[in-house]
Amino acid sequence: MAYQLTDINFRTVADPKEFMAECDAVYMSRVAEAAERIIANRKNSPIVLLSGPSGSGKTTTSMKIAEELERRGVASHYVAMDDYFKTIDHTTPRTDDGELDLESPLCLDMELLNRHFSMLSEGRRIYVPKYEFARRMRVQEPSKSLKLKADEVVIFEGIHALNGMITDLHPEAFKLYVSARSDVEFGGSVVFKRTWFRLVRRLVRDYNFRGSDPQETMTMWANVRRGERLYISPFKEKADFRFDTSLAYEPAVYNQTATKLFQSVPEGIERFEELRQVLPALQLFGDIDASIVPGDSLVREFIGGGIYEY
Repeated sequence: MAYQLTDINFRTVADPKEFMAECDAVYMSRVAEAAERIIANRKNSPIVLLSGPSGSGKTTTSMKIAEELERRGVASHYVAMDDYFKTIDHTTPRTDDGELDLESPLCLDMELLNRHFSMLSEGRRIYVPKYEFARRMRVQEPSKSLKLKADEVVIFEGIHALNGMITDLHPEAFKLYVSARSDVEFGGSVVFKRTWFRLVRRLVRDYNFRGSDPQETMTMWANVRRGERLYISPFKEKADFRFDTSLAYEPAVYNQTATKLFQSVPEGIERFEELRQVLPALQLFGDIDASIVPGDSLVREFIGGGIYEY
């Protein structure tokens, strides 16, 4: 699907609150459909595997689905697959140029993950590990203990959730893929690509919450995109349900902040040519004041100030 730039800019000026409410309602209809399908699959498995590339809004979407399940009387639990990362050491996979390949699924403890999926399906208790990214290591203390009651489900969220090393062993699990999947068009041509939604989200989020300057994010983006092509996109067809997390109004929310961040990136970095295209594309949009963005909006995952904790 594609959004129309003319429509976006008109709604941004005419009634931004109504515009955001309509976009959020469309997103929530997809959340509701995902919850309905998960419930229908409970008889097969209590496991939900939610995947998507960087900047797709996986965490907020997981929380939204959990809320919708609760409204329908189904208790749910959330597990971030990042906690199953292995401690970085000499066995960590590397890229062809010798750098640590932190996008590789082999960075995850697949053996433990698969064992935990089976244990949960059998009604047994698991102890979810805890990973400290600052020290790049797993610590002794688990992050949580989990045992599913009858009819409960658990959502495992991570970029490698649909990898064949998991889904081939647990085909009965419900598999969900989310990403920003809409372009913005003007006059029949694409002026803002779907991947740019995710790039801008990540740029703003990294600056706001991870202490990363724009140059660092853009430098990492090249490796992130390589990892997506190798380790994520090939498995999205395995999903039982896929849906679009893009919101037509979000470029107008990020516009001023992202423009300043992009302008600060020096020439010469990898994928600089992409940046040269994104910056003028951003400037095609109007502005929506971040203060009027609803507290439960997916956009709050990237700009902060929302009702969810990340």
